[in-house]
Amino acid sequence: MSKKDASPRRVKFYGVHDMAAGFQMPRLAEIVERFDPRDVPTSTEDILELHNVQQYLEHGLLPNTYNDGEQNQAKARIPLIRSAVARFFSTIDNTNFAAVVEGVTHEYRADLLDLLGRNNVFERCDSVVVLPALAAAGVRLGSMLASKKLVHAYDHGIREELRATPLAAEHLVRKYLQEDVRGDIYLPPSFTPTDARELLELYIDSDDANSNYLTLIANAKKIPQAGIDAKLMLRAKRRNDVMTVKFFSENKGLRTGFDVSISESQDEPVKFEMDESDGLTTRYTYSRQWLEETSDNPSILNNFLHLFGFTDRQVLLALPAYPAQLGIMERTIGTTGKTEYKIGAAFRAVDMSTLLQTRIYHSFLQSKAIDLEKVISWFFEEYLVEEFGAFNFSFTASEKGTSYLQRVRHLFAEMESTANQFSLFVQDGELDRDLLAMGSELARYKEIPSLLQGKYVYPSEGEEISGILHLLFSDQSMLQYINESLNADTAAKLLLENQITYDDFEDYQKPTVDYLIKQGVLEDTGTQVQFVSLEQFLILRALFDTQAASYYHLSNTGRAEADTMVAKGWMTRSSSLLTEAEGKYFNYFLNGVDFSNGPQLRNKYLHGSQANSDGEDAHFTTYITLLRLILALVIKINDDFCLSARESNSDGKS
Repeated sequence: MSKKDASPRRVKFYGVHDMAAGFQMPRLAEIVERFDPRDVPTSTEDILELHNVQQYLEHGLLPNTYNDGEQNQAKARIPLIRSAVARFFSTIDNTNFAAVVEGVTHEYRADLLDLLGRNNVFERCDSVVVLPALAAAGVRLGSMLASKKLVHAYDHGIREELRATPLAAEHLVRKYLQEDVRGDIYLPPSFTPTDARELLELYIDSDDANSNYLTLIANAKKIPQAGIDAKLMLRAKRRNDVMTVKFFSENKGLRTGFDVSISESQDEPVKFEMDESDGLTTRYTYSRQWLEETSDNPSILNNFLHLFGFTDRQVLLALPAYPAQLGIMERTIGTTGKTEYKIGAAFRAVDMSTLLQTRIYHSFLQSKAIDLEKVISWFFEEYLVEEFGAFNFSFTASEKGTSYLQRVRHLFAEMESTANQFSLFVQDGELDRDLLAMGSELARYKEIPSLLQGKYVYPSEGEEISGILHLLFSDQSMLQYINESLNADTAAKLLLENQITYDDFEDYQKPTVDYLIKQGVLEDTGTQVQFVSLEQFLILRALFDTQAASYYHLSNTGRAEADTMVAKGWMTRSSSLLTEAEGKYFNYFLNGVDFSNGPQLRNKYLHGSQANSDGEDAHFTTYITLLRLILALVIKINDDFCLSARESNSDGKS
């Protein structure tokens, strides 16, 4: 083993809640106990380590072995350490700057820049000294851009560094477009929108362009200060398309797909299988007999609800992209834009399967002379009247023989109208056609009201509920693995499928189990650690899986649990036709209100930017996509009416 390998790992403060803190306590205690303000270390790395020790002390993170006296003695060294660090940096000037920063390891470089800025070193030292010295020490441009004081002190020098290579454009993408970028990114005051535009153009055309970053530019919203407009986005899209075609021409990859068919002999309504004979094909087979026997209007709509699985048991749509569906690789690898709708393999699978289901069912119904649009008309014009006494709703089906381009434009108008009709009905308790005819704005799907007060419960912003959800349902929870024989995808699944005793857990896991017991989520019966309440568990799981739970689909016991969780501050209640996630899903497909990477179908078709030259196949795909959205809206409106009627009847009986 080399001398370097044998040296102890230096103390590094990663944050109050970082799990590495415990491992660093022995080294921290050693440094604190031997610290002598009369004999301060002279190496930069030693000083930076002292600075990190100081941060542990300031946050009260000390070895568990310390008694009260030792803790107080350690904390008393805080101002002495702070003074020693400040004195070291006060001695830096042009003559010794390069020597001071030379050899600083990667984990301390951010601390180095922070302390150089805090101690006014950038004000004392010249750009021609500092920037080359930092570069020679391995401090990259990205790290420099994280220091506001450095960027402003060396404005023109940093501007020239940015303009020196097309790859520097990735810093602009990270600043303006990429989500979850750690830390701030500062640009020099002299760096203009024209500079940004020229740099991005050079990057898009360069051989080093990264497809992930090109996608972010192509899907961006217009950002004048970054030089991003429609022309630049189109340029990035075309370049990325060329790169994608080249990539797949040189790489075979894994063949995947979906197959939806109708069986002449199958008895079961639906069969599902994964076919791995040629790649990976997800196959759904539906019984023709079942489809023929359920060809009345109510059953047709119910088939979307139950047979095709458009919703879960609480009638929350299965269609949106939910964060819980993302795998660990999807969450950590890849580049996501700040205004992107984050999608993964699960969303793509549901999107493709439900699109194919809608398409094949539409075709099947056509073969039976049944127009799916007229089924939707029946729902609004007859069913709502007969079942709920809701008069004056209308939905006009497309005329036969019209092109799919015309049908799409017509259906967008009808969809807008039904959303506005329902909103007006909720607001006034009736639908006044004359009032509707006076005009209304484009429907804001996230804001369509509900007939019910407090229809949905959502997790609050507090750390408590987010921590509980993570511990129970995340595949990264520290409780989901005990040993080789006791483990599962999630802690919740582990507890539900096994009789786990408290002593089964490892010692490092027991404080977390104690926390969940204290919060009233788990209980220790002596023979098993289990969930206190099934109803509470189901609510928590819905909050994790679909980011909401439907209050009026809960049992009375479940509602009482929900009320308690609201009182604890774990959840909030609000009312709308669609959940927040469902509303975002509609906006993703229809417009650019929330997201920049959606197809924006409503905008394209209603604004006339969708040309007829795209062909009937493209318009037919949009037509099926739109039918799916309208059917999802019908399902949600029906659920709202049904729940409202049930609650009214229940109130009447009481």
